[in-house]
Amino acid sequence: MGRIRIRNMEFYAYHGHFKEEQIVGNKFLVNIEIKANMVKASETDELEDAVNYQAAYQIVKREMEKKSKLLENIARRILDSIYREFDRLDEVKVEVSKMNPPVGGKMDCVSVEMTRNSAGEYF
Repeated sequence: MGRIRIRNMEFYAYHGHFKEEQIVGNKFLVNIEIKANMVKASETDELEDAVNYQAAYQIVKREMEKKSKLLENIARRILDSIYREFDRLDEVKVEVSKMNPPVGGKMDCVSVEMTRNSAGEYF
């Protein structure tokens, strides 16, 4: 068992509950952690035996380009897309952060973290 972590992927996107957020946009950061069996890749040194983190980044990028009202919706779409495109995964965790959210006070970000396991359970 091993873990791949891709941290602080930065996107400018148009997510949010308020109409203005979907017009003006905002900066978002996404972190993913993929738990998978890495024994074969460690032995063969071949990309086809590994979880391709460049492909994982492209999945996140594609999902961030689709407008959503809620961070929870973005997180679930990312999880589902990763599981559709890769096999042999044990668990995937995603954290989606909206920088400087319009909440009426100063803060760095608000984040949603969601995990899906190989049985299709979310937590």
